Amino acid sequence: MSDTFPRQYARTRRLSLGEPKAFRIAPDGTRVVFLRSLGGSDPINRLWIAERSPDGTWTERLACDPTTIFGGGSTDSDLPAAERARRERLREQANGITSFDVDERVSIATFCLAGHIIVAGLDFAAGLETRGIESAPGAYDPRLSPNAEQVAYVSEGSLRVVSLRRSEPNDRILAGDPDENVSWGVADFNAAEEFDRQRGFWWSPDSNFIVAARVDNTPVKTWYIADPAHPSREPLVHRYPVAGSDNAIVGLALFDVATGARVDIETNHGSFPYLVHVAWLGSGLITVWMNRAQTILRTLCIDQNTGCTRTILERSESTWIELTPGTPVLQTDGSITGVINAHIGPDAPAGLRTASERNEFEGPQRTSTIEIVGADGAGRPITPPNLQIQRIIHADSDHVVAIAGASRPVRGLAIAPDPSQNAVIEVRVAEGTTTVLAGGSSEPGIHDATVAATGVGMVMVHRAATLDSGTATIKISVAGRIEHQFTNLAEVALTNPQPTFFRSGPRALPCCVLFPSDKTLFGDDGLTKLPVLLDPYGGPHAQRVLATRNAHVSSQWFADQGFIVLVVDGRGTPGLGPDFERAVQGNLADPVLEDQISALHDAAHRYPQMDLSRVGIRGWSFGGYLAALAVLKRPDVFQSAVAGAPVTDWRLYDTGYTERYLGNPSDDTRPYEISSLIPLASGLRRPLMLIHGIADDNVVAAHTLQLSSALLAHGRPHEVLPLSGVTHMTPQEEVAENLLKLQVEFLHRTLRSPELLP
Repeated sequence: MSDTFPRQYARTRRLSLGEPKAFRIAPDGTRVVFLRSLGGSDPINRLWIAERSPDGTWTERLACDPTTIFGGGSTDSDLPAAERARRERLREQANGITSFDVDERVSIATFCLAGHIIVAGLDFAAGLETRGIESAPGAYDPRLSPNAEQVAYVSEGSLRVVSLRRSEPNDRILAGDPDENVSWGVADFNAAEEFDRQRGFWWSPDSNFIVAARVDNTPVKTWYIADPAHPSREPLVHRYPVAGSDNAIVGLALFDVATGARVDIETNHGSFPYLVHVAWLGSGLITVWMNRAQTILRTLCIDQNTGCTRTILERSESTWIELTPGTPVLQTDGSITGVINAHIGPDAPAGLRTASERNEFEGPQRTSTIEIVGADGAGRPITPPNLQIQRIIHADSDHVVAIAGASRPVRGLAIAPDPSQNAVIEVRVAEGTTTVLAGGSSEPGIHDATVAATGVGMVMVHRAATLDSGTATIKISVAGRIEHQFTNLAEVALTNPQPTFFRSGPRALPCCVLFPSDKTLFGDDGLTKLPVLLDPYGGPHAQRVLATRNAHVSSQWFADQGFIVLVVDGRGTPGLGPDFERAVQGNLADPVLEDQISALHDAAHRYPQMDLSRVGIRGWSFGGYLAALAVLKRPDVFQSAVAGAPVTDWRLYDTGYTERYLGNPSDDTRPYEISSLIPLASGLRRPLMLIHGIADDNVVAAHTLQLSSALLAHGRPHEVLPLSGVTHMTPQEEVAENLLKLQVEFLHRTLRSPELLP
């Protein structure tokens, strides 16, 4: 069969297969370990090494092929439940080696395959050896000691340690509990899903100690996720901290690896239930906790002899704390590198927007700023105003490397004031100077980077803003000089997206519009009107309007089916500063919907080919919520909607996400009532298709089923597409391919001659 875009998009796992990822760099920058499959159709990740020879030549070589282990059998047929959950939290769609760890010298790697621990040598000169390690069943999340002598891992809720010595593996439990509701060394649900903490134990730099999290899920509600298509199977028992209910009790303990001696670390679970960060640096052990309202972030330094804690930094916000990955960092001199939200004065430049558009930005703005807090507690910002710090990727006492965008022009830096782009920046702490390492006006687009622990080597990933490049460009820089470009085996999409970017209205909303590739659809005069399809995510923590090719390949395919597609990042989305993100506090419905409608009308004024009598909207997750909200609340604007995995009642979503924006429903239910879709069911007047994976443990299928029940109770016709065995992501090829086709069929059918439902 000839390839089509839906088939290619499904087969390549959204064009992600074959691209190098998960880089780890040796201290001297001469070796890089990474994952990559053999091509765009190959879902099996292998472990690779890129190594520099003495003459400066770089060579990429295969270090470990998981398909040759266990006699060539499947590596994913018998995954431990904890590993499946980890992949779901990370939205990991590949198989094989999906994560790995290395020692301090990056000479050995460890990973798990089908619950078995594997170690692999990484030094070609010393000879590569891959071997299994005798371990308990269902091994998960192996981590090497920095000195490469032992591996710690989790099995059936216990934290275990095994020696790499062949003569005495000495596999033993370091921390365990007979209560099946208590686990050691794993991340609780909120940490993994909402706070970007995927691990639950950490080696000390000297390899003598491990600090481990103890998670007690006893207070957490028990949910049961059944598979109606296979009624003989037992339901999955899932501990889910639904909004307003009790969270897991998270504690910490310090273990002497040699003796097993345990020191419990002081915690204040009642007031600070969320453990969001642990870092064990040469300068000490720190933990970061957040209160349930997520308005106070407290950094503690641990006394390793007694387990007593001392607060070394505390931050508070009246709305919520926005966590910045990679922070805080405790330096050897006792100072702390972190990110704060700072107020800046009005400096909207002439020419950036019209006078009326600038008025919205004339008042005080807030920006993400890197700050150094001294041992005396005094803070000093070291980055200029208008930068939006997205992530800290390396920080020492001399310099900080970060990923940053700009909401407005930044004095002295050639970074576009455009939330669809970002750059890699370096800040020299003593001088207070900021420079662009990658990105900016000379290399627009989206960038990412990984830095060696020593700061010597850096791998930079660039996704082209010009949309001329089909795949990401990935290079390694050593001592500031580009030395090697990695081979990217990802496929180029069969669609050729050509988005037109613009900023809309007084809030300067980031937007892009995509037209069909076949221009004859617009008629001889070019003014034939076509139906419009909004294709948003529209919620917190995700941007859709990005200056990269692959961000728009599916939207372009929908455009090529005869739509003008509009993508809008409204209030609540990142990129335009903390105030823009915080505009959804207490109301996740009205601001996001208002911005989609405002941008739609602005776009129709710019592009008269848009037929506002035929407007559809599609989305997944928060985008699915927004799509259903649109037809339920504004049938005068939207004629049809496809809502995939929508949150329909926020009281059914988790504490970590929902209470950040809507508060605790035990204290105030009004924000939940305002944001819920269920009370709007009687008002459905337009065609609505609901799609949901029955095995979804994040946005559970109850969301769609309860909305469908409410619609039925009011006699409102709608369509429901249940996906048996499908979770919140849809890696199954046949599902992913046909979902695109079925959505197009529904939209064509319902937008052909839209009428109100009886």
